Amino acid sequence: MIDTLLIVLVSILSGHSAVNIGKSKVVVFGGLVDKRFLSDVVVFDIDNKLWFQPECTGNGSNGQVGPGPRAFHIAVAIDCHMFIFGGRFGSRRLGDFWVLDTDIWQWSELTSFGDLPSPRDFAAASAIGNRKIVMYGGWDGKKWLSDVYVLDTSNFFAQAWGLSLEWMQLPVTGSVPPPRCGHTATMVEKRLLIYGGRENETPGWTQLKLPGQAPSSRCGHTITSGGHYLLLFGGHGTGGWLSRYDIYYNDTIILDRLSAQWKRLPIGNEPPPARAYHSMTCLGSLYLLFGGFDGKSTFGDIWWLVPEEDPIAKRYTESPPKVLPENKDVGMENYNSQFAVKESQRESSAIVELQKKLDISVSLSRPGLQIMDELEDEEFLELASRLMGAGVFSNGQVSRIQVLRDHWKKSTPRSIPIKELGPLLRDYQRLIARHLANLQSTELGLPGKEAYTFYHLKNSSQLHMVDIPKLLEEYKKLLAD
Repeated sequence: MIDTLLIVLVSILSGHSAVNIGKSKVVVFGGLVDKRFLSDVVVFDIDNKLWFQPECTGNGSNGQVGPGPRAFHIAVAIDCHMFIFGGRFGSRRLGDFWVLDTDIWQWSELTSFGDLPSPRDFAAASAIGNRKIVMYGGWDGKKWLSDVYVLDTSNFFAQAWGLSLEWMQLPVTGSVPPPRCGHTATMVEKRLLIYGGRENETPGWTQLKLPGQAPSSRCGHTITSGGHYLLLFGGHGTGGWLSRYDIYYNDTIILDRLSAQWKRLPIGNEPPPARAYHSMTCLGSLYLLFGGFDGKSTFGDIWWLVPEEDPIAKRYTESPPKVLPENKDVGMENYNSQFAVKESQRESSAIVELQKKLDISVSLSRPGLQIMDELEDEEFLELASRLMGAGVFSNGQVSRIQVLRDHWKKSTPRSIPIKELGPLLRDYQRLIARHLANLQSTELGLPGKEAYTFYHLKNSSQLHMVDIPKLLEEYKKLLAD
């Protein structure tokens, strides 16, 4: 049995993509918010349990930094790179191809030749090993597609010498599935498993007939591979010829690859609301669900799917004690206070269990980024001393730190000298680390309600002049908090 745990509100998205990059981050791109298409890159730092928005660079064929706004595109992760193809902007289908290097946060537009895929949205794709991308189907604005394309990404670095990547359309034999869009594509060893989607005909099972409680026909769902299971969640389908409306699902179904049969997954508590066009990524034995759309509203909630035997599931679903104090008038306030403390302790302990399960360090310093204390930051203290003037002794360290922070609190972006950017960036990161530490003790240890734009930067040389107003704005807000 599996249990679910609501984490935290981040943004409101559907039609976005989310890919795992190694074990350290989940990269979210694009999506749709209230009919507005996005081109944002937002990252969940798994080690530090926070969201940040990296400043991406790049140069496309039309001079743009990265891909234009879109939703319902494909995204595939290979090593530290996220490949993006197609999608939709407004009513226009896209056929451009991009890659994001997540080590340096740089976009590159990829040129290609060969059997070029037509512009499309709602296609499905998967990585083959750690080298190739296979893409199937989609919708080109006029018809459902059933074509299969493969791209070898191993030599995309050759584009620096003016070379292009080659798409190859694969001839397919056997019982070909009907054209479709909104389906999923998952590599299982050497086979590509296609499930669901929307077709010209009534959606239904084709060719692969497995025992067990098969899912109803649907599109906009997710299938995520974890161990020897494939986990299906959500999606939507038609309500039949008597209904004008789609039905949205929140059922959880697994395909056991060993027994080759479908199984309904019993859930120990209330599942997330029904939705489609969300994202689901697998982190060890846990699954991370984000966003989606239910036909009326877009979601910005995040849920963990946690095994029932996991300590966090047991702790989180414990019911409160049923024995109330005898003297209700006098004892109820005391009882509520004691119960709140116990509940907080139980939830805090559960989060520690989750951190251990995810192999997450409780340290707020991410690899490669050391959070330095003020008293060890010589450049910071020297700058503070210059602001206070000569004659400041060591016992005045606390006051000169405050003087420097007050100085930046009153500063404008134009008044910040370049030499102050290093100390300012480090103090900004210090304040975030402490803010998150406070959240860990008061909000279930689940920071991340805001995306800190510059937390991931290693030094001030990565800042651009246009970043200073945003950096100062976030810094002042941290001071106020």
